[in-house]
Amino acid sequence: MKKIVLLSTMTASLLLSADADLGTITVKEKLTTKIVENVNGNEVKNADLAETLHKKVPSINLIRRSGIANDIVLRGQKRDNITVTIDDAFIHGACPNRMDPPTSHVLTSNIENVKVSEGPFDVENFGSMSGNVKVETKKPKEELEGEVYFNAGSFGYKKTGASVSGGTDKIKLLLSGSKESSEQYKDGNGNTLATQLENATTGTTSASTQYSSSYEDMDAYEKKSFMGKAFINLSDNQDLEVSYTKNESDNILYPNSKMDAIYDDSDIINLRYEARELSKYSQKLQVKAYSSEVEHPMSNKYRKSSSKMEMTNALTTEKKGIKIINDTKVEEALVTLGLDSNKRNWDGDYSKNGSFLNASIEDVDTKNNAIFTKYNKDYDKLNVEFGARYNDTTITTADTSYGNRDFNSLDMNIFTTYTMTNGTKYFIGLGKASRVPDARELYIQSKTGSMTGTPTLDQTTNKEIDLGVEKSYDNAYAKVKFFYSILDNYIYYNSSSSKNVFENIDAKIYGFEFSGNYDLNDKSYIDFGLAYQVGKKDSALSGQSDTDLADITPLKGSIAFNYDHDDTLNGMAELVAAKSWSNYDSDNGEQEIAGYGIVNLKGQKTFKQNFEFTLGVDNLFDKTYAVSNTYKDLILLSDGSTGEVMLVNEPGRYIYANLKYTF
Repeated sequence: MKKIVLLSTMTASLLLSADADLGTITVKEKLTTKIVENVNGNEVKNADLAETLHKKVPSINLIRRSGIANDIVLRGQKRDNITVTIDDAFIHGACPNRMDPPTSHVLTSNIENVKVSEGPFDVENFGSMSGNVKVETKKPKEELEGEVYFNAGSFGYKKTGASVSGGTDKIKLLLSGSKESSEQYKDGNGNTLATQLENATTGTTSASTQYSSSYEDMDAYEKKSFMGKAFINLSDNQDLEVSYTKNESDNILYPNSKMDAIYDDSDIINLRYEARELSKYSQKLQVKAYSSEVEHPMSNKYRKSSSKMEMTNALTTEKKGIKIINDTKVEEALVTLGLDSNKRNWDGDYSKNGSFLNASIEDVDTKNNAIFTKYNKDYDKLNVEFGARYNDTTITTADTSYGNRDFNSLDMNIFTTYTMTNGTKYFIGLGKASRVPDARELYIQSKTGSMTGTPTLDQTTNKEIDLGVEKSYDNAYAKVKFFYSILDNYIYYNSSSSKNVFENIDAKIYGFEFSGNYDLNDKSYIDFGLAYQVGKKDSALSGQSDTDLADITPLKGSIAFNYDHDDTLNGMAELVAAKSWSNYDSDNGEQEIAGYGIVNLKGQKTFKQNFEFTLGVDNLFDKTYAVSNTYKDLILLSDGSTGEVMLVNEPGRYIYANLKYTF
């Protein structure tokens, strides 16, 4: 009986599909995938994609670390449990403490749309265990067009940028560049990043981690980016796309860590070839190849502790991959067959006062080879999708104390959608996917050379059921989704251990989402979203008693009134709220956090066709609040007397104005 109830609960989450216009950001949802369009809209206050996704996708929460380069949690999952690709290229952060997550290596101003897929239903990408965030950047166009924009906001924020695109029917080019910087933001209490740190550590053994007087008023970050793309039409049925993206971020402050990022530099090279209608066995053939590199030195250079000893952890990571995908029609079904090969290297060294100390991650290679297939066919009102992927993965390290790790897995899923005559959709999906432990979890070392990683970790497997229903009306739609996830050998941080701090546990995560909109008239509408998850360990970790999983965001929702007049004048008034953290993993550093409710306003006016002006304010009433907790899988500062880990509050009232000229 329990299995029947669970199955029927899950079926509501995979059948939801709708379009909603959110000013210049539009969220379209189809089944388990949400498409966030126009991410480069002028209401986006800075380059941080994580902030945008947190605002626009109910199931995504933000992990606040700094003024920029923050991380995301999707349905209670983060890090390697979800995958992030940029134009189908993988890029990984080099920092083991997530100062440079994948979403930080692409600017919102360069993005066309973001597809957020929930659940273990992606067989094309290695490690998509619990979800996938697929970023698509702008594409070049044939007609000459471009834009120049100037953005300014509270806390000394400023940004300038430009892009231009054009070409012929044979070759199209796009060039884009931007530069931005910001002073330290202030929370609702008027505290900067530096004073938040000072308030959390004054009079404790952590006081030496405060910013020194010469750096306590420095900017929070500087960021520059360049993107170039070429689209070449080789023939009527063949295309080639080549792109290069470079990001440079300097002097990024991370107040609740012991170190800050001196810089984060990344390079992404991407090549995509597509051929159509080659034969009856190949409706479409794609070859995708990429190379990405990240360089990240972090240091206590700006802290009081550097006066006695300047410590640096300099890390690099690179990923290279190639994928071949062939689509063909077999008796009205679309059948996909693909090959995927990729390799990631991760390497890092500690240094003390400029001299090498020891390795932090000792030259680790993760090599994956895979074959995958997909099947998609309509049977009258029923659509059936099936996917499978076989992975063969080897992990090696230059540290000869540890042998190779070999992993194999068969990931599979089936997803069905039934559309009623009245357009109502029902869906149910069953999926199984896995991911291997990364180099940090296996082999990370402390600055004293002791092994804090766990070289014997097993791979994690997610077995999940999703279900849902979507109903459209003449002037509204409503959607509800449910999911239940069984995590075997889930990789978890145990703060009770002094070494080998990661271990495999069994756990469950389940929850629901409810969203929709209602048209008030032809110029205004209301939209809303609500998400809730529960996460539990099957049993408490050794030496602990708390069975709550970390990073499980409490009930979070938003409701917005939108006004749109002939695409020349639009506005939005939005309420975003979340319940307090009443269920959290106190044994592993999490703490009770108050709930919050904030109001955001925005207005945009287009005039003389080519000019757009945006004026907005976030957190109108200057509330002091935090959205992310303090799970100790991140190395965060704690009060030396109480042991409570330092929270980073969200920005207080933020007023911004953006001007864009298009041609």
